[in-house]
Amino acid sequence: MSQAISLTFPDGSVRGYDAGATGRDVAESISKSLAKKAVAVAIDGTVRDLSDPVTTGRIEIITRNDDRALELIRHDAAHVMAEAVQELWPGTQVTIGPVIENGFYYDFAKNEPFTLDDLPKIEKKMKEIIARNAAFTKQVWSRDRAKQVFADKGEQYKVELVDAIPEGQDLKIYYQGDWFDLCRGPHMASTGQIGSAFKLLKVAGAYWRGDSNNPMLSRIYGTAFAEQSELDNYLHMLAEAEKRDHRRLGREMDLFHFQEEGPGVVFWHGKGWRVFQTLVAYMRRRLAGDYQEVNAPQVLDKSLWETSGHWGWYRDSMFKVTVAGDDTDDDRVFALKPMNCPGHIQIFKHGLKSYRELPIRLAEFGNVHRYEPSGALHGLMRVRGFTQDDAHIFCTDEQMAAECLKINDLILSVYKDFGFDEVTIKLSTRPDKRVGSDELWDRAESVMMGVLETIQQQSNNIKTGILPGEGAFYGPKFEYTLKDAIGREWQCGTTQVDFNLPERFGAFYIDSNSEKTQPVMIHRAICGSMERFLGILIENFAGHMPLWVSPLQVVVATITSEADAYGLEVAEALREAGLNVETDFRNEKINYKIREHSVTKVPVIIVCGRKEAEERTVNIRRLGSQDQVSMGLDAAVESLALEATPPDIRRKAEARKAKAA
Repeated sequence: MSQAISLTFPDGSVRGYDAGATGRDVAESISKSLAKKAVAVAIDGTVRDLSDPVTTGRIEIITRNDDRALELIRHDAAHVMAEAVQELWPGTQVTIGPVIENGFYYDFAKNEPFTLDDLPKIEKKMKEIIARNAAFTKQVWSRDRAKQVFADKGEQYKVELVDAIPEGQDLKIYYQGDWFDLCRGPHMASTGQIGSAFKLLKVAGAYWRGDSNNPMLSRIYGTAFAEQSELDNYLHMLAEAEKRDHRRLGREMDLFHFQEEGPGVVFWHGKGWRVFQTLVAYMRRRLAGDYQEVNAPQVLDKSLWETSGHWGWYRDSMFKVTVAGDDTDDDRVFALKPMNCPGHIQIFKHGLKSYRELPIRLAEFGNVHRYEPSGALHGLMRVRGFTQDDAHIFCTDEQMAAECLKINDLILSVYKDFGFDEVTIKLSTRPDKRVGSDELWDRAESVMMGVLETIQQQSNNIKTGILPGEGAFYGPKFEYTLKDAIGREWQCGTTQVDFNLPERFGAFYIDSNSEKTQPVMIHRAICGSMERFLGILIENFAGHMPLWVSPLQVVVATITSEADAYGLEVAEALREAGLNVETDFRNEKINYKIREHSVTKVPVIIVCGRKEAEERTVNIRRLGSQDQVSMGLDAAVESLALEATPPDIRRKAEARKAKAA
């Protein structure tokens, strides 16, 4: 006799089903229309095939408009792409084809690598396969059978993958019509549920299993969405992102470059370094009064990194150097610092600290170096040497919540000054592998959850969430993610509670009972990497930087040489008001000058001719606008000087003015 299965539905209702009932059976028991729309089920949050027998638990019927269906659509599209490739180029081996952020890819072993011209052919064949609406069906094979079948097909990479699957795990084979592949699943019910909102994007080379000692494979990237409008929006965003690529804009604006002799480190040009220092100066002003700016050594003996734990956890990503002395006893191993925290603990430990001095906030614009694989390097966004706007707060347990809130207010205020109003804050909780007692984690997570609730109450614009198990091994953390002008998200700031380093280094303060007490250590970053943050700004503004950030704020261009003397006077007045100004008195047509300076993203071009010189006026032309505004010289200087004033300085000036009034 079959045993009854109890299923709890999202509305709280409970129904019983016979043992062996599938997800499709459950959907059909609710309504025929729901069964037609269903693509998968979730049992206690785990997504499974519709054809799988259900088990007692909480059930959800997943349709194409469910957020969780997007991964299934992309997964199935990858399988259909692989089938299309093998139909078009028989003998091509399929290897690995995972879903990735914003899409999917598949790696193929093919004598001649794919080209962009191949993608439309593959897309056409994919549409044919989707139109067949073949059912996805699952079989479980023995290891020997799987190896034999794939070997007979000449799929040697699949044989390797079968060997890599741990003993005891099912070997699942998914069919779509006659074509099949080794796959963990799950899949939707049929290929027709993929729809037509997909696009193949690019081709690339990729080593088998990411190892340069292995053969080079040919990779095809694609994306898919539930609706065509979503695909159209994504493709528009990609086109916008390409136009905004900070590497191209960096060249056009003459900000920086990279070269092979210094892989992953930035060669800053004069204008780029000016912007960089503008950001640092702004951050310094925002920290003034609350933080002590410190500077820890760039190179430290490996013993310190062993104590911190980084040598064990992070050694392969550290740049190391062995120094040989005259005596072999003097041989020492050093490392360039990959982060600032161990140095800050040394500064905190230097001299006895009382609870009355806490919180102590130490900040550093520290140069750090981390080894990144060559293939991962990406302009300013992924480098090997960068500057962290790093800080560490040493406080009592009772001060932890207030400090986290204070950090949050500072982070959000900084982002707002750069025009980022859409921010998401997520709390990452304890991972499986961690240090510290459960009591410490309970306390820290409780405090940070309370902080998150307070943040939610204070602002309607802030989105919040929880990332279970994503905390650092040494403590829970907040992650701050920005949304840019074209909808991309960038994770920048963090606030992390650390139980590990104060204990490892024996850091303490003297409490009110004259006893040694371990402080709470909070790691804080706002921009994260100053280089990466600048790259984000360049792409967010498409090079049209706010006047206060722009490396070159104004170019004064003359129409005729008779206005050159007046042009010099205009430029000098602007410089005296604190703006970065250049002049262009070349014997070229004014439209040529304007076009040239627009390419380099100069935000303001002031045009002066004979008439302007006589009337002591200027014509102001803004980047991206065809219009010109005529103003008197004094009014123009005053207006531009105000616009070029950093927002934090402007706020203080307005506050002083309001207080005086």
